[in-house]
Amino acid sequence: MRRQGRVWARRAAAAAWCLAVLTGCGGGGSPAVPAEDAASSGVNTPPPPPSRAVLTALPADGAQDVPPEGPVRVTVAQGRLVSVRLADAKGAEVPGTITEDGAAWTPDGLLPLGTAYALDAVAEDDQGQKAAQHTAFSTVARAHTFVAFFTPEDGSTVGVGMPVSLRFSRPITDRAAVEKAVRVSADPPVPVAAHWFGNQRLDVRPEHYWAAGTRVTVALRLKDVQGAPGEFGTQTKELHFTIGRAQVSTVDLDAHALTVRAGQGGRVVKVLKVSGGSSDHSTYRGVMVVSEKYKVTRMNSQTVGMGDEYDIKDVPHAMRLTASGTFVHGNYWADPGVFGTANTSHGCVGLADAKGGASRDTPAGWLFEHTIPGDVLEVKASRGDFVPPENGLNGWNVPWEQWVAGSALGPSR
Repeated sequence: MRRQGRVWARRAAAAAWCLAVLTGCGGGGSPAVPAEDAASSGVNTPPPPPSRAVLTALPADGAQDVPPEGPVRVTVAQGRLVSVRLADAKGAEVPGTITEDGAAWTPDGLLPLGTAYALDAVAEDDQGQKAAQHTAFSTVARAHTFVAFFTPEDGSTVGVGMPVSLRFSRPITDRAAVEKAVRVSADPPVPVAAHWFGNQRLDVRPEHYWAAGTRVTVALRLKDVQGAPGEFGTQTKELHFTIGRAQVSTVDLDAHALTVRAGQGGRVVKVLKVSGGSSDHSTYRGVMVVSEKYKVTRMNSQTVGMGDEYDIKDVPHAMRLTASGTFVHGNYWADPGVFGTANTSHGCVGLADAKGGASRDTPAGWLFEHTIPGDVLEVKASRGDFVPPENGLNGWNVPWEQWVAGSALGPSR
């Protein structure tokens, strides 16, 4: 299954990156209809029917330059809204109101300019079956100015693979001036280098994964910096995040196994059975970093150009690996015999799970509880495309010399 979206708009200062989109799975190869999705559950009984509630959110997922007046709203057909949360990257929620009949939600006022938002809505039908919707968008920045949306979040604790990633609200033509105004330092010290992906994204990382316990400071001195003719930065901000325990796992798709490793020596903590992408729809190979986590989310074939082939409203324990929609997630609908024996998915890495995303005892539930954003999965297989480094937080796939060459300031930065 594939789940497409832009990671970076999720947080105004943390995930301009992380625009989560309703998607299906994706990896190397062509997307296709998940025939195995119709397989029986682990007890060989038909799964509960999907929720009949149909959620619609505006603006569209990934929208940029949304006016402060919107339109921003959530509606539901054949059901009632249970909850709606609209929040910026710091977690500050926007007040809003659900109508008395539970059919719609709107914010109570105008939205601030130059801010990235994540919108999460849950509805249920008359049988109590829930449906979830996640979208992300950013409001328009002031004319002739630009801001940087950043990840990870200020004050967060992340895994050893988390880069500093900035997504600019306007195209940057004077990359050297902007890059010079972004300073990243670490304690204990470690050399870092910046790399541009296009004209609106700048990532910074060390040569190797961060050491556990490292404290990272990001100083944005963009105020009055001219990023393009007539476009000036507005931010003066300092951000801090901490590298937590080291967890770098490997996924061997030929052996159908995910091995969780911890600590500097890579001590094996757990080995989990998985099912990766099929021969026609292989999972990406390479280093992939977890950028987002959803206890339950929706995956819809329409978002990957597959029409109305499938629409799974409650995929449990989903963790995003690429912006284009590769996830490691729970799977309650497939024959449990495929995990550890066969690759049958359409690009994602699936683990056995229970419906609802509440269990911590299933393989997917255990992995979800023991994973934080920034943790690394190194996917290995005898076939399949390698993940493009700009597809998600996956710049580790760029060799160090090539990474440094992608800086506008050169190796002396």
